[in-house]
Amino acid sequence: MYKCLIIDDEELAREIIQTHLAQLDDFELVASCSSAIEAIKILQHENVDLLFLDIEMPVLKGTDFFKNIINKPKVIFITAYRDYALDGFELNAVDYLLKPVTFGRFFNALEKFKIQQQIVINKDVPVSPYPNVNHIFVTKNRKKVKIVFDNILYVESIKDYIKIHLVNESVMVKFSISVFENELDSRFIRIHRSYIINRDKITAYTKHDVEIEKIELPFGESYKKRLFNLLFQKKKSKYDQQ
Repeated sequence: MYKCLIIDDEELAREIIQTHLAQLDDFELVASCSSAIEAIKILQHENVDLLFLDIEMPVLKGTDFFKNIINKPKVIFITAYRDYALDGFELNAVDYLLKPVTFGRFFNALEKFKIQQQIVINKDVPVSPYPNVNHIFVTKNRKKVKIVFDNILYVESIKDYIKIHLVNESVMVKFSISVFENELDSRFIRIHRSYIINRDKITAYTKHDVEIEKIELPFGESYKKRLFNLLFQKKKSKYDQQ
């Protein structure tokens, strides 16, 4: 049984997470807090395995709060602001969920948490990093078509549709790229208002774009700085200066 703590200044957001948790037998809610300050008192007396933590809160932001926890539990960041996604992943979050959180996306995040816990317990046992959360079904020609995450190169927004570029084909479906982004796992990153990439598929990059199988995709200016830091953290060589 995993012990959980919800920290969010919005009562409705806390209630949604609490309702989702109640449907899962492996998780126990220790407390639901409206501020990080309130949560500090809980963490002093309870061993918590997983935090559901809002980022934008009064007095103390969720990310600042988490940075200062000495014995850090695992964390799933939950927020209405997409721009905070990279901050969350830089803190090794299990996942980053956008409000309003659907049960399907919530369930996927908790499956990832459970797999991470299993990997820690059984370090010598090979475990697939995305079992049970490695695909999504989309509607195409009145059929539900299975899209396996490993096969996605990148996703392109075209007006009211998205084009999912796969290893061997492309699939065009009516879907908002923002909604679709929220259904994907942490290997996928938004680099532009029109593009989401699978960072496992990157073959090259410059200061202005990223290359996936010889297809060059531009960085959006609003995504560029933090995205570049996250994807390509390394000491610059003389070649990077060119």
